[in-house]
Amino acid sequence: MISQTQQEYNQVVQRCKDTFVKKTKDYGTAWRVLRLPSITDQIFIKAQRIRSIQEKGKQLVEDDINGEFIGIINYCVIALMQLHLTADAPMSLSSEEVEREYTHHIEENLKLLTAKNHDYGEAWRDMRVSSITDIILMKLFRTKQIEDNEGHTLISEGVEANYRDMINYAVFALIKSGFAEQVK
Repeated sequence: MISQTQQEYNQVVQRCKDTFVKKTKDYGTAWRVLRLPSITDQIFIKAQRIRSIQEKGKQLVEDDINGEFIGIINYCVIALMQLHLTADAPMSLSSEEVEREYTHHIEENLKLLTAKNHDYGEAWRDMRVSSITDIILMKLFRTKQIEDNEGHTLISEGVEANYRDMINYAVFALIKSGFAEQVK
């Protein structure tokens, strides 16, 4: 039997994947030109906008916060794909290949989520969405520091772990906002 969390997680990431695949069909894989720090900065812009709206209590640009969390998820998946593509991989990838890679990385994230939920007892369910936003921003600052250190860490996990955590926290925010119920 699939848990409630897995079901909600799957609903959220399916919507994110649908958006990603459609954009791939519209734009191709133009994101392949982005270096990891540029992807990190795109994620930062989205997380900073979410925090700004949360703090101000209103927004002037119509794009909703849920769309920004979807963007965080999808840019993190782009980062994971870029990390794992070889240097000689083509700039242009088929939408089928992109969809396969997206699914692979999300499946890896679901394994991570399952393990962490076991150990932490789904503590995220008691968190505020604003705290989740802050954690995503913290992960971004960590990622930027690791990138500035050319990927070297003394004791910490690398950028991949941070991208994976950001995906899961963004999914949690969408679940908490009722987004999973909207996409059933």
